Amino acid sequence: MSLSRRELLQRGAAYALSTGTAVPTLLPAAEPATTPAIEPKRQPKPAAKPKVDPYADAVFAEGEPPQPADDSFTVVVMPDTQHYSEKYPANFHAQTEWIVANKKRYKIAAALQLGDLTNHNNPAEWDVALKAMTKLDGHVPYFITLGNHDYSERGGCSDRTTLYNDYFPIAKFRERPNFGGTYDREPERMENSYQTFAVGDRKFLVLSLEFGPRNDVVRWANEVTASHADHEAILITHAYMYYDETRYDWAKYGPRQTWNPHNYRVAKNSADDVNDGEQLWQKLVGKHENFILTLNGHVIGDGLGRTVTKTAAGRDVHQVLVNFQMKPNGGDGWLRLLEFKADGLTVAARDYSPVLNRQNISKQNRFEIKMAKPTA
Repeated sequence: MSLSRRELLQRGAAYALSTGTAVPTLLPAAEPATTPAIEPKRQPKPAAKPKVDPYADAVFAEGEPPQPADDSFTVVVMPDTQHYSEKYPANFHAQTEWIVANKKRYKIAAALQLGDLTNHNNPAEWDVALKAMTKLDGHVPYFITLGNHDYSERGGCSDRTTLYNDYFPIAKFRERPNFGGTYDREPERMENSYQTFAVGDRKFLVLSLEFGPRNDVVRWANEVTASHADHEAILITHAYMYYDETRYDWAKYGPRQTWNPHNYRVAKNSADDVNDGEQLWQKLVGKHENFILTLNGHVIGDGLGRTVTKTAAGRDVHQVLVNFQMKPNGGDGWLRLLEFKADGLTVAARDYSPVLNRQNISKQNRFEIKMAKPTA
């Protein structure tokens, strides 16, 4: 016998009333749940970083700069060569080959390398640096300072270990007439050295100091400078000027000025025994009346900066940052040529690339500065 749904419910209710049992609720079968497929949201592609034109402010002129006037001479500045040693050795060789080939035409008296010869302080890169710089041997005196990338494993600058002395040992320089000496507590190491050169009746002292010089190195540098009071002194060290026309000053700016020596592990691992630009001015450069110029690399941004500060006696000392490593191909081979003019006071700066055979004649790349005569 078949019962309708209604009859079934009635009989169930009657049975429940007679027995006191709860009546089961019968609900229609639910429709099977169906969840519509949810497509994952498409993440928008990150906006591409706008390409920065490395020559946005450049004003180019084709060909080499004018040759120095009579009785003038040139000092060539070679900023950070780290990317040449790592990836673009041909550009490094082009620089030193041009210096040798043009020694007479430009009356080149010296070449100053501003540190970071290498990028990772490894044998392959030091080999490139050695081969390129050695082309100057017997032709042009050259002076080298060390940058942060020249220290520690992979150029990490956690301490002062370096392969520099393995490739540029003191024996390579000791017998040269320009060589003066090294830091007295590390006499067999070349990280801190001084050398001299002369043009006519002008005598120059080039003081080459390590990255973030230690306090006792600064003590030695003061003694060397004082003992050469009759020389026009030039300091080369890797980190001194910043790109905002100020000196590195950890006490004032802290990490707001990036890449200050105090912010590297070498400082943290040595009880902060390092000195930045402001400290070097206060402890060394500003104390002597024969400094005429400081030069450093290291800083990126536009890689350029200049300031002038007076000594206690009122003499102007020019302090200059120049760095081209941000340009294509590791720096496109740019050099800075400093023409020391016959008046003994004027220095004309010209930036030239033998790789491109171009000058950059923008106001930051071509300018003149007036030196103050040193006083003994």
